[in-house]
Amino acid sequence: MDAEATKLFHRTMPLTERLGVEALEASKDVVRSRIAWEPSLCTQGGVLHGGTLMSLADATAAVCAYLNLPEGAQGTTTIESRTSFLRPIREGYATASSRALHAGRRVIVVETEIHDDAGRLAAKVTQSQSVL
Repeated sequence: MDAEATKLFHRTMPLTERLGVEALEASKDVVRSRIAWEPSLCTQGGVLHGGTLMSLADATAAVCAYLNLPEGAQGTTTIESRTSFLRPIREGYATASSRALHAGRRVIVVETEIHDDAGRLAAKVTQSQSVL
């Protein structure tokens, strides 16, 4: 775990602390974080809730966009997000990896993949972040 990056997540997005998000890596090239499977974050069937996965992806992409801000920008905000769920996560961790596809002056587009502990792709998210 990257303690400084985890503090960045929790300070800028308090929900991530409540959800237990841990940052693993945070650079301009890639941001990685994870969330542990836990019954209170699941659907009735013991599957991590889609909203939990989307929150993980949104937060990870937000940090990625922040690290790719153009000079003089103050921050970002999500303006569009598209998620494809590909497989359920019923145990272990959901690990998100975000990479900037486009870092412009007004919009940053980030792609996030969420994998299970076996490395299988569970969700893919493409998100647009407005530069503030």
